[in-house]
Amino acid sequence: MMLIEETGVADTTLPVDVFKAHLRMGSGFGTETLQDEVLVSFLRAAVAAVEARTGKALIRRKFSWSLSSWRDDLAQPFPIAPVHSVDSVTTISSDGAQTVVDAQMYWLDRDRQRPMLRTTSAALATIPRFGTVSITFEAGMGSDWSQVPADLQQAVFLLSAHYYEFRHETNLSDGCMPFGVSSLIERYRPMRLGMRVGG
Repeated sequence: MMLIEETGVADTTLPVDVFKAHLRMGSGFGTETLQDEVLVSFLRAAVAAVEARTGKALIRRKFSWSLSSWRDDLAQPFPIAPVHSVDSVTTISSDGAQTVVDAQMYWLDRDRQRPMLRTTSAALATIPRFGTVSITFEAGMGSDWSQVPADLQQAVFLLSAHYYEFRHETNLSDGCMPFGVSSLIERYRPMRLGMRVGG
């Protein structure tokens, strides 16, 4: 499976000025020490970390998702949520030949926790042997920062500040996540269910 961002988050979408205020209040840094490029990089890193832990896209954007087999013939859960629309489903054979699947053959189950691509017929499109299927879709909680839930905004600020404060440290463990951040994102983390997705 491969998930690729087709459109990234613009720098202007990130709340740099609000983050500056957060740093001044929380850590006592003066504005003269803050560089926008540095803050943008920490905000991006924090957004990516929160998205990875929750399986939720914070800012709405386009993705391309490629996989070699369906998890279930009737429904395929998306790797990220919430999904707003499916632009196309295309099967690709081993020699590179592409076939666009008729949009009437599938539909989007817009569950905010576990969105799925579902079939309208007996099964999802057949993936060629040694081939893949590519799904392009749009996902995200909002088109701008104000539409991101307040607790996830706070989680990003706390994690960005953590990265900023320990930016010179080299011995932090991989995937370090402060407790306050973990608490804020806990309810957004995906549930792991050991059952088939088609029922």
